[in-house]
Amino acid sequence: MPSEQARKLQQRAHQLIPGGAHTYAKGDDQYPENAPPLLVRGAGCHVWDVDGNEYIEYAMGLRSVTLGHGYQPVVEAAYRAMQGGTNFTRPSLLEAECAERVLDVLGYDGMIKFAKNGSDATTAAVKLARAYTGRDMVAICGDHPFFSVDDWFIGATGMPGGIPESIRALTVKFHYNDLASLASLFAAYPDRIACVMMEAETTEPPKDQFLQRVQELCHQHGAVFILDEIITGFRWDLGGAQRVYGIVPDLCTFGKAMANGFALAALVGRRELMERGGIHHPHERVFLLSTTAGAESHALAAAIATIGTYEQHDVVGHLHRQGERLRRGIEQVIERLDLAPYFQVLGRPCNLIFATRDQTGERSQAFRTLFMQETAARGLLTPSFVTSFSHSDADIDYTVDAVGGALAVYRQAIENGVEHYLRGASVKPVMRLRC
Repeated sequence: MPSEQARKLQQRAHQLIPGGAHTYAKGDDQYPENAPPLLVRGAGCHVWDVDGNEYIEYAMGLRSVTLGHGYQPVVEAAYRAMQGGTNFTRPSLLEAECAERVLDVLGYDGMIKFAKNGSDATTAAVKLARAYTGRDMVAICGDHPFFSVDDWFIGATGMPGGIPESIRALTVKFHYNDLASLASLFAAYPDRIACVMMEAETTEPPKDQFLQRVQELCHQHGAVFILDEIITGFRWDLGGAQRVYGIVPDLCTFGKAMANGFALAALVGRRELMERGGIHHPHERVFLLSTTAGAESHALAAAIATIGTYEQHDVVGHLHRQGERLRRGIEQVIERLDLAPYFQVLGRPCNLIFATRDQTGERSQAFRTLFMQETAARGLLTPSFVTSFSHSDADIDYTVDAVGGALAVYRQAIENGVEHYLRGASVKPVMRLRC
């Protein structure tokens, strides 16, 4: 368990920061009592807390760190750029160089605009689609957990406080791999839907050319097709999930892994849409993206170095291999303990998550807490099973053994009741009305 000093530092953070963290997914309500309250450094896939305890991390900066913490070629590139200044009054040469580099690896014949986080990029995409189509409504995939911190999305979640009902009503939902559910929205709101926003894939791959059929449906109804690749980009493939599935969206967003954890995101799209945010076109101007720090030199240099690492090494292949090694090992443990109805490993090998279920087979936050509690006690941070280029065979093998010990306790909790094994409060969903 964390030391008294660690608890004091944790309490201090809560006095200074709402929720004690600047990202809800990193908050205390997302982790068991014995999880490290504060981290101080990382190297590769290992992190250390304020008490000096070492953990193998499987969130990897909420999937933003694909190469590893402190990955030297990226850090050195960012450092060299910082030495020459981070921000100027006019555009830096790096802005055009990085833009060309990203568009080239994506194979996208269009334009790009940089920002600092994924929410900026997705919100800019929605604004651009609304301006381009002259419509006000947005259709989102309701099976995908998060698109933005902004009103157009948060108003459609279980935590819509502070967002007017008039804004909430403009976002409607459809289901993944269910074309009819999207078609029904176009029928219910004729000439109202400006765009369709979705991820390419989460735990379930697209079936029967679903992505292509969604795009066709969008174009039939005059809507813009937006693919959110904040997670899948630079993880499914250097060219994103769109390359894997052979589709070119009207607009797409990238972030997280594109600069190995440095703050950088991007909106990429067809020239005829993107140019509306520029100054050389005959249309009404769109205030697309304009951020003081959106093109800081060190983040752009980090992105270029990250792309270079992907080109020099089979990063994506490594993510898949290690993810598959981890999945196989854990599934062997699940089979041995007869836990298949209660604990599953889900998703693409490069982006694995787990599902925890109670004795009735229902999703359970209490059992999620227990699993994370027991893995933390064994030196793992496991809000997911997301691997990086720095996860070695030894890291994976240690993890499988540690997960085996955690799942042995899980098995006992299935038989005897989870309340007998939990130490502290259960974790809770981020999107909820009450604390």
